[in-house]
Amino acid sequence: MQDAEQLKGYTHNCTISFLDLYEKVKRNAPDLRPPTKEEQIRIAKEFAKIGKSNNITIHACCEKNFLSEYGLKCNGCMSQEIIEKSINCKLEPPKKKNLRQECNCLMGSDIGAYNTCGHLCKYCYANANKNLVIENMKKHNEDSPFLIGNYESGDKIAEAKQKSWITYQNEQISFI
Repeated sequence: MQDAEQLKGYTHNCTISFLDLYEKVKRNAPDLRPPTKEEQIRIAKEFAKIGKSNNITIHACCEKNFLSEYGLKCNGCMSQEIIEKSINCKLEPPKKKNLRQECNCLMGSDIGAYNTCGHLCKYCYANANKNLVIENMKKHNEDSPFLIGNYESGDKIAEAKQKSWITYQNEQISFI
């Protein structure tokens, strides 16, 4: 609650998500457990109440839509609405399929490589093995276009097609 009060007027959105026990997470943090539905509801109600009193909208990331009836927005943490408001432009994005069923985000794509994050958070789904992360970090080359290592024979490089989705742009950009 104290953090929300300090952020009042400086931020208008907060995104939360509940623990998903992927196999990697189970290995790295066997003591963790996902919250029960009742615990999720209790947390959602309290966060929504705190958010409302501080003019902060609480978004649930990749959670089931049932939490919307308790005051959370479940329309995606990076929805078209949020992005358009942030960049003060109207977008016309292509239709696409999200990576996860509950994901309602406009741009739900992974852009990294597994086992490369040195933060080593126990609950992270992207790292399976601490020793592998350390080995991969040793392969990092700041002059390479790759996250780890260099181009090797047999690597396939595909050009990402980037097309602007902007259909209308206002004069001023707002970052709220």
